[in-house]
Amino acid sequence: MNSWQEHISINPKVCHGKPCIKGTRIMVSVILDNLADGLTPEEIVAEYPPLRLEDVRAAIACAAAK
Repeated sequence: MNSWQEHISINPKVCHGKPCIKGTRIMVSVILDNLADGLTPEEIVAEYPPLRLEDVRAAIACAAAK
């Protein structure tokens, strides 16, 4: 897998500076909340069409790195 930093951006002008998937306003926390609610990565990608499985994996890696 590529480095999670390639998929995540932090910009103070987007979503109050919270980590988001690059090119979207989908926050890492939203992905993690969905996982915690029992959704699979495939279900999350289906719910948020801009996402790819690599983005979900990057969100997990980002959270683990914090």
